[in-house]
Amino acid sequence: RHCTDTVCCVIFIVVILGYIALGIVAWVHGDPRKVIYPTDSYGQFCGQKDTRNENKTVLFYFNILKCASPVVLINLQCPTTQLCVSKCPDRFATYIDVQASYRYRPDQWNYFRQFCKPGFNNPRKSVAQVLRDEDCPSMIVPSRPFLKRCFPDFSTKNGVLTVANQTTFKDGRGKTRNVTDLREAANGINNVLDARSVGMKIFEDYAISWYWILIGLFIAMIVSLLFLVLLRFTAGVLFWIFIFGVIGIIGYGIWHCYWEYDHLKGIPGSDLTVYDIGFQTDFRVYLQLRQTWLAFMIILCVVEVIIILMLIFLRNRIRIAIALLKEGSRAIGYIMSTLFYPIVTFVLIAICISYWAVTAVFLATSGEAVYKVMANQTLCKYANLTCDPETFNTTNVTKVCPGAQCTFAFYGGESLYHKYIFIFQLANAFVFLWLVNFAIALGQCTLAGAFASYYWASRKPADIPLWPLFSSFGRAIRYHTGSLAFGALILAIVQLIRVILEYLDHKLKGTQNSFTRFLLCCLKCCFWCLEKFLKFINRNAYIMIAIYGKNFCTSAKEAFFLLMRNVVRVAVLDKVTDFLLFLGKILVAGGVGVLAFFFFTQRIPVFAQEAPTLNYYWVPLLTVIVGSYLVAHGFFSVYAMCVDTLFLCFCEDLERNDGSTAKPYFMSASLHRILGKKELSPKKA
Repeated sequence: RHCTDTVCCVIFIVVILGYIALGIVAWVHGDPRKVIYPTDSYGQFCGQKDTRNENKTVLFYFNILKCASPVVLINLQCPTTQLCVSKCPDRFATYIDVQASYRYRPDQWNYFRQFCKPGFNNPRKSVAQVLRDEDCPSMIVPSRPFLKRCFPDFSTKNGVLTVANQTTFKDGRGKTRNVTDLREAANGINNVLDARSVGMKIFEDYAISWYWILIGLFIAMIVSLLFLVLLRFTAGVLFWIFIFGVIGIIGYGIWHCYWEYDHLKGIPGSDLTVYDIGFQTDFRVYLQLRQTWLAFMIILCVVEVIIILMLIFLRNRIRIAIALLKEGSRAIGYIMSTLFYPIVTFVLIAICISYWAVTAVFLATSGEAVYKVMANQTLCKYANLTCDPETFNTTNVTKVCPGAQCTFAFYGGESLYHKYIFIFQLANAFVFLWLVNFAIALGQCTLAGAFASYYWASRKPADIPLWPLFSSFGRAIRYHTGSLAFGALILAIVQLIRVILEYLDHKLKGTQNSFTRFLLCCLKCCFWCLEKFLKFINRNAYIMIAIYGKNFCTSAKEAFFLLMRNVVRVAVLDKVTDFLLFLGKILVAGGVGVLAFFFFTQRIPVFAQEAPTLNYYWVPLLTVIVGSYLVAHGFFSVYAMCVDTLFLCFCEDLERNDGSTAKPYFMSASLHRILGKKELSPKKA
């Protein structure tokens, strides 16, 4: 063993160090509070500790009618003054009415002024000036907080939209308006609030049933283990039952088509051809023709003959595939620790996802507060220009545009760092893809090395290393980090291109340029096929790296040509393996799912009292089914890697050895018998 692809290894290490540096820079400049806390018109966070807004956790909009939709309120900036308040309004009120009743109802002013700008306490100021300077809102409506923002408290009464059981309100500008005018400003908010209610019920269901969900996943793990162990004895039986079942079903189809064909004999109109009646939208018309059933019968006969001929000519290869599946089950039985290696891969990928997500958030919040002129007059020449709130009052903007204000707009910046944030985000995504693919490659190479040590052991299990999985992991890290990084790099480049193509396709969906859409569709298809091909090549290259310790390119070339020399065996083994593992996943997920259904619906008398009372029984049920499928997929992915490794070792064994005393085979006795060898040749010690 020696280090392979050292240049790529060095580059990989440098990139990781650079990725760490990028994260540090993002963490220094970024501020996730910009995502957690809403920001008022002065660029200050609502609810932030040790600030004057510490007890003001909700954002209030002076004139919500200016906001087009909740999307604008949440993601962009609504063109009205935004203020941090301690709670949302709980009543209808207008500044005009509050000012008029100030002398004999000062309590109304004291309530209303908490929604005015901090420090404003002049109820005698004219209404026109207050509204021009936006010292106070013209009106307040009963609201409730959602996403830390005040939205009108909509409800439906007898099919009529209301706010606090009222259908009209005063807008504070001398008009009485219908509450439906608020609907556009808060479009879809009821659906979102209903979704929040459903979300709370789902959360309650998880809180009650999490213990039973874990038990269900544990049962799925046990069933998956049993299935893999029993494949040693049932692989052939399951496969041949399926094959003869398919042959039987097709045979029944041929008989049924002949029966229909004979039954229609003599019926008027049944001897017409498809050409005679032309195209019909009601396809049942074609079923009244003898020609239709004759065509179906011929097609099924052809399929039946093809399947039978394939079984005849590929019978030995099918037997080899089944023997390799049984050998894989036996290998896993000797190296049980491999079944739990996917947990390591999962942890590594979880770390990569967490680091990428945190870095992306900090990069997205790296900007400084940008302020812009907000003017009530649409023709103000200073509108939407950047401004400085500290010096704004000394400029002539307020004279040219009365009522104009310098308010917070968004987070950004003009420095070199801020200009390249998009590039940094791309780099963050690219390195993330590279690291994830490296974690997967490390797992594949580690498992391949462990199973290869089983195959090439002269006496099984005596010659298997003491800790094959840990030894293989150590070899992969110590000698082949560069090769694994090289394969992961190629795949990451293709995946990044696919991400960019998806982004462009999303942006150009509205375009009418047919050629552009066609070109993008072709590119997406080509790169999808390229990614699938590269994954296949990489997987087998990692196996060859684990066996021989050569560099990535040499291993990929040797694996590719080795597979091409055994292409029929590859195809047969791949399909047989896919079928059995898919059957196993369905068996595990379906069996545990049925058990969970009867349990959570309290249909098992023994556990009826133990079953929790749920809002939606399908919440834990779907979780158990999906979780069981993922658990089975994790175990079966190890089995698939085992079979692929043993297959490459088997092909290498056939090409390198001839079964003589000098070059004995390392394959199992069952494979020897399939190849026509009556007994094993003595192996070298």
